[in-house]
Amino acid sequence: MILACQNINKAFGDHQVLKNASFHVEEYEKAAVIGINGAGKSTLLKIIMGELPADSGQVIIAKGKTIGYLAQHQDMASSNTIFEELLTVKQNILDLEARMRQAEQDMKQAGGERLQELMDSYARMSHEFEQQNGYAWKSEITGVLKGLGFTEEEFGKQVDTLSGGQKTRVALGKLLLSRPDIILLDEPTNHLDMGSITWLETFLMNYQGAVIIVSHDRYFLNRVVTKIIEIDQGEVTTFMGNYTDYAQKKAQLREARMQAWLNQQKEIRHQEEVIARLKSFNREKSIRRAESREKMLEKMDVLEKPTEAKADMRIELEPQTISGNDVLTVRGLSKAFPSQELFSGLDFDIKRGERVALIGSNGTGKTTILKIINGVIPADAGEIRLGSRVHIGYYDQEHHVLHMEKTIFEEISDDYPSLNNTAIRNVLAAFLFTGDDVFKRIGDLSGGERGRVSLAKLMLSEANFLILDEPTNHLDIVSKEILEQALNRYTGTVLFVSHDRYFINATATRILDLSGRKLTNYVGNYDYYVEKKEELETVETPSSISEKPAAASEAKLDWQQQKEQQAKLRKLQNDLKRTESRIEELETRDKEIDTSLEQEEVFTNVAEVTKLSKEKESIQAELEGLYEQWEQLQEELS
Repeated sequence: MILACQNINKAFGDHQVLKNASFHVEEYEKAAVIGINGAGKSTLLKIIMGELPADSGQVIIAKGKTIGYLAQHQDMASSNTIFEELLTVKQNILDLEARMRQAEQDMKQAGGERLQELMDSYARMSHEFEQQNGYAWKSEITGVLKGLGFTEEEFGKQVDTLSGGQKTRVALGKLLLSRPDIILLDEPTNHLDMGSITWLETFLMNYQGAVIIVSHDRYFLNRVVTKIIEIDQGEVTTFMGNYTDYAQKKAQLREARMQAWLNQQKEIRHQEEVIARLKSFNREKSIRRAESREKMLEKMDVLEKPTEAKADMRIELEPQTISGNDVLTVRGLSKAFPSQELFSGLDFDIKRGERVALIGSNGTGKTTILKIINGVIPADAGEIRLGSRVHIGYYDQEHHVLHMEKTIFEEISDDYPSLNNTAIRNVLAAFLFTGDDVFKRIGDLSGGERGRVSLAKLMLSEANFLILDEPTNHLDIVSKEILEQALNRYTGTVLFVSHDRYFINATATRILDLSGRKLTNYVGNYDYYVEKKEELETVETPSSISEKPAAASEAKLDWQQQKEQQAKLRKLQNDLKRTESRIEELETRDKEIDTSLEQEEVFTNVAEVTKLSKEKESIQAELEGLYEQWEQLQEELS
């Protein structure tokens, strides 16, 4: 064990954020702290770091272990360049190298015992220098900076001139280079593009230390962590596994709690009915029995009804009219700014019912494309045609569609004057704005609150073509899952920009990858895109030049062919899951039979032994066929 929290309590006024929170993290373990916005995740990290005192309880860190922390927001003031700022982490190596150079000079002048002393000292310093990877400090810094999305041209930028997101990346780079025994990261992926997030995943998975992460990025958590520490209404519970494992176990626990509550409620109603009936007999004996049952009910430890999963925020998206089949046609789209050309000659189409994710590195022009389609900024060249009966609903990550001077209530009532006060309040309550909250000014809201207002307006718009720019920014995991479900139920068309790979995986039917100022089309979700891109990149390597025509041909498959391939792939995957499920079911039953046959009351019963033996033979025969089927499916999928 490298870190433990024991019975941590923390309250702000009447609000109890943490209640007897206890958990531990092992050496080299990768753990995530999750919970809804405001659950106390960042508070917990600050308590661990000693930046915030706990009301009671203690944090224990193993003796001699170092700890590093990346907060969500960095107020870094430095006149250093980006490279120089990361170099400060390596100051001890630079100092050691300077002492080694001095020792080399001294050895040239020394002799006798003094020379031997210098040689021994130099040997020790050389060993330490090598242990600290001293010969590679420059390439190590360069690798981290490039991994976090900085180009070599940016290495010389002064830290004071950087944006908040860039400063956070610099702070993250310094933390990773310092290599503490325990790393605490609060939303580390917020300011990273997909390539940088993938690099960070690999870095953390291979990191020779413990890592504790607060993040809403479920794809990231699935790849990196092996333990989930959940904060729910102040209670802390630990789940082994990644995010998907946690979600499955959580659903099972919730179902079990709900069933226990339902069973208890049924028992209470039954007892109340019996008591009423006994009293109706109006006999002394019956009344005593009724009173006895009443006392039993009073002593019962009544369970609280479990809260419904995802019951707080409610999103219902439904188009008012059905659009034509051709929703959007873009031809020859180009855009450049004085400092750079973003893209040129882009062609793409979107059909009714598609959910298309537009992805690419930061700065490639994804948001610009959405703004051009919505008429917010002009294109330099190209044609954009909307299909018949297409009505756009636009979600802007910067929330320019909101009026900062208005209250939340006015924002809705001014755009939808036909709604009465009750209807407006009902809509806002579905997005967690109740009571006097509805009179807050838009300008005073947090990013997450503004996002919820924008989603409320989107729901009311009844548009049939939703254009969404980073819709999951500032949403907690539960809210993201609600939005995913709403979009998957939506019968209209969706074009969205997102760096949330889990969200893309759950919602997208097609991906447009904007890179090198061009678009590449992939029919499928994010996992399919990753797999296909790796295939194409492998084909394009110099060692595989002969395969280029095949790769080009494959890349040019029209959408229908790719859809057919995807359908075939999904069928094979589903067949494999069903086969594995049946194998597991039969193997479990086979073990149960073996256990039964070891029991005396069974193996002494000839009829029962005969029956179980026949069942076992039948299982073995079916398993034999299923094993062959599984191997065949694996071959077809490989």
